Amino acid sequence: MTAPPVPGRRAGPISTPVIAAVVAAVVRRPWLWPAAVAEAARLARPGWWRRWPPLPVPDDALWRFRMETAYGGSGDAVPEAEDVASFLGWCSTMGRWRRR
Repeated sequence: MTAPPVPGRRAGPISTPVIAAVVAAVVRRPWLWPAAVAEAARLARPGWWRRWPPLPVPDDALWRFRMETAYGGSGDAVPEAEDVASFLGWCSTMGRWRRR
């Protein structure tokens, strides 16, 4: 289950609830840190270091698409920490599988 969107405010990739979900998913799971860094690099918009704030976050359109395909609705859902951890675990497993 996802947290409901805040009325009048879109949950973009650098919104406080999204950052809280990602940090909550990763901070207590050090084995997911490499996957989190790799996914941040993969999802970051091109030239992210040239825009303020210089954070490797996805483009708003990509973020909306990912949230819409994951949770339905208009793409303004906030991911649960467990969903983020599950996704990163899957990415880590697929990364090991690809290297075989």
